[in-house]
Amino acid sequence: FAALNTTKNPILSTTNLISNQTMRGVVLTLAAVLCFAAMDTTVKYLAESYNVPLIMAIRYIVNTLFVIAVFAPLQGKQILKTQRTSLVLVRAACLTIMSLLVGLALKVMPVAEMIAISFLTPLLVALLARPLLGEAIGFLGWLATITGLVGVMFIAQPGNGLDSHGVLLMLSAIIFNTFYQLLSRILAPSETTVALLFYTSLVGAVVFGLTLPWAWYGIKPSALQIFLFISTGIMGGIGHYLFTAAYRYAPATVIAPITYFQLLWAGLFGWLVFGDLPTAWSLLGMVLVVVAGLIMMLKARKPKPLLRA
Repeated sequence: FAALNTTKNPILSTTNLISNQTMRGVVLTLAAVLCFAAMDTTVKYLAESYNVPLIMAIRYIVNTLFVIAVFAPLQGKQILKTQRTSLVLVRAACLTIMSLLVGLALKVMPVAEMIAISFLTPLLVALLARPLLGEAIGFLGWLATITGLVGVMFIAQPGNGLDSHGVLLMLSAIIFNTFYQLLSRILAPSETTVALLFYTSLVGAVVFGLTLPWAWYGIKPSALQIFLFISTGIMGGIGHYLFTAAYRYAPATVIAPITYFQLLWAGLFGWLVFGDLPTAWSLLGMVLVVVAGLIMMLKARKPKPLLRA
């Protein structure tokens, strides 16, 4: 029946395919940011007792082993093959540096505020997507991005006493995060999702693994803490796999504002784990973030106008 429908109305069928593909990218992004919020909350919890390089080393080593265990039996040496190796490694380095900066910021900042500041990244991605990727932003794209940014500002509440060192760390992190997201889109057509995930985790494992002789100290971890250490690698692996795969179905200008939903998960986890209750301004900001995501989902579903002959 699908084939018959395509034959009867090929233009409509193509339009629906494009819309469905884009929505798949949106769903993958929503699942990815859930993993990221859970991972950030876990990192902050562990950072209260252990140093950040140690946490990152275990995270990336577990992440690498997880990728090998899950994908190597199915794809073999394919996980090692890349077309643009230099860009793949640059992308991995961007995430490694960003992870360190975010981990250090989490030691002195609440999770929600940290993530709120990090969401200056979607605005930078949207602004750079046009000149670097040739992706049109459009009215709805601008509306969603600006609405989300206003929501972030309500949550972050500039001047409310946030640790200035933590803010500086996060401002540095968003620069590397912006290039990580843009490179994800650039590399998606030529590289496999698994290869990108493998090299991302491998670079982090090597870099942070070299710090272990100096970072391996602190109290003996409990069974729960060992589980949490391992979970950071698994959640990071799943999250980045979903996030990388999302770029195969949706453009950067669609994915960037959808990542605002990470704030909702961060607020919930922050309340459950640390007892951080959002203020009225933070709640207003979260509502605006949700509105921004819904606007971008509307943009993703909106069919493109047909050209007249």
